Amino acid sequence: MRSGLVFMCLVIWAVIPALSQKQEDEAIKKLIADYAQARETQDTTLLAGLLTDDIDQLVSSGEWRRGKEGAFKEMMRSSSGNPGKRVLMVEHIRMIGSKSAIVDARYEIYQADGSIRKMWSTFIVVKNKKKWQISAIRNMLPAKPSD
Repeated sequence: MRSGLVFMCLVIWAVIPALSQKQEDEAIKKLIADYAQARETQDTTLLAGLLTDDIDQLVSSGEWRRGKEGAFKEMMRSSSGNPGKRVLMVEHIRMIGSKSAIVDARYEIYQADGSIRKMWSTFIVVKNKKKWQISAIRNMLPAKPSD
């Protein structure tokens, strides 16, 4: 009886963190999906809730966007000036403690001419009051290998 109770406690001790991590991963993936949707639909209300006040973003052109107001305005300008379906596919989440993570995602823009702009985005996300938000974004346009 006692060994069975010890075994049950060990199983619970091993399973609960895994379930918790899976829930955090799903919440972070939803955050990135909501960000993509907000950009795609230019939903300013949704986007505002996803970003921290001190967000910064480095876009593939090398331009820095710092602070929520500046980043927000430029995100909306960029989305309307560069039309196309935006898709972010989370490839990897690396937790940094329990309240921050680095999220790597493939970032593709399907353009009107049928071409696909393929990039990478790295997000730094933080948990504020049980809610994940985006604190930093780094967009990268991979260089083509030289021949």
